[in-house]
Amino acid sequence: MQKYLAELIGTFALVFCGTGAIIIDEVSGGSVSHVGIAITFGLIVLAMIYTFGEVSGAHLNPAVTLSFWALSLFPAKAVLPYLSSQIAGAFLASLLLMFLFPDSKNLGASLPAGDPWQSFVLEIVLTFILMLVIIRVSHGAKETGWFAGIAIGSVVLLEAMFAGPICGASMNPARSLAPAFVSGNLGQIWIYMTAPIVGALLAAFIGKTVFLQSS
Repeated sequence: MQKYLAELIGTFALVFCGTGAIIIDEVSGGSVSHVGIAITFGLIVLAMIYTFGEVSGAHLNPAVTLSFWALSLFPAKAVLPYLSSQIAGAFLASLLLMFLFPDSKNLGASLPAGDPWQSFVLEIVLTFILMLVIIRVSHGAKETGWFAGIAIGSVVLLEAMFAGPICGASMNPARSLAPAFVSGNLGQIWIYMTAPIVGALLAAFIGKTVFLQSS
């Protein structure tokens, strides 16, 4: 239960701060800015990894959990409880944000700016890169693991910085599902439920070949 609670709280914080930054930028006329939103996502991921990493691994993302399971680095019996905890945390955050900002139209939902397939491919590539970094820093040398939060948070910030305006740079089905469902913006949710999982599983395949077999 400690691990599941850690995943719930960590994902809650990720969605509350990350999508909260998007909402506050919307209602305040751009005071947070795109750069500020990207930094917020990167910093909250960094903070939650250092807060809950030793408790649950700080997956905070169904795609990450499924990737570790595919690598045989995570027990099958814990997959569903982890996914449930992550989704519950995300929904709690979106419901609280809806209460705080009832006039927000999207509640920070991930939405493609252009062609949906453009965002689909972007989300696959972004999650692939992120997951490769996660695999390396979490199962590489111990010295590398000490910098896991910085490395992973920096990748989230980097990818949100350049790809956020086009696809939202979600890389996380829970982060996208909750605000989309609560705000009623479900038209393009298929992108953000499938592409991150495809990207993460592809990273698991490549990571097993490049990192784990050589370690």
